[in-house]
Amino acid sequence: MKLRPIRIAITVMVTATLLFGGWFVYRQVALEKPIEKLVADYDGVNDVQLDINQNQVVLNLDLEPNTNIRGLVDYIRTDGKELLNGRTMKLEVKDHSTETLDDFWSSALFTVAEAMETRQYTQIPEKLKEMSEGSIQVDYDIDNENVYVSLSDGEASKYIILPRQPATMGVWPNA
Repeated sequence: MKLRPIRIAITVMVTATLLFGGWFVYRQVALEKPIEKLVADYDGVNDVQLDINQNQVVLNLDLEPNTNIRGLVDYIRTDGKELLNGRTMKLEVKDHSTETLDDFWSSALFTVAEAMETRQYTQIPEKLKEMSEGSIQVDYDIDNENVYVSLSDGEASKYIILPRQPATMGVWPNA
């Protein structure tokens, strides 16, 4: 039997195109577009880009000021439960901050970190409101996984998502 290299090469190319093209179309149509549409339909979301892997969905969000970020998370978890299909969700919010908001957060960071470490979450809103003195609008919310802090000065906004479960440290290498 005589092998024909041109036919073999064409067959390999057509098979690879169908295989990888089908996978790409499935990923776009069945995974990414429905999640993207779900998130984009939420009030206050300007743009969403996502990265899906086997265990996690990473949402890169561009939000308008004063968007309810906890409401968005709840919306995605309830209405998009089938779309997430057991994957964890990670939010990365595009920063539209100003120097004023950054300076405020830098000064409040120690107080917030202390409250997070001692798990006294009620101290966070009290201290932030006390520190803002009305010049910066501070919104906060909490759920089972995160503490959400939203800072706004009318024009710009800064969203901070703090995990309630800190990263656990493994075995010390020199112990």
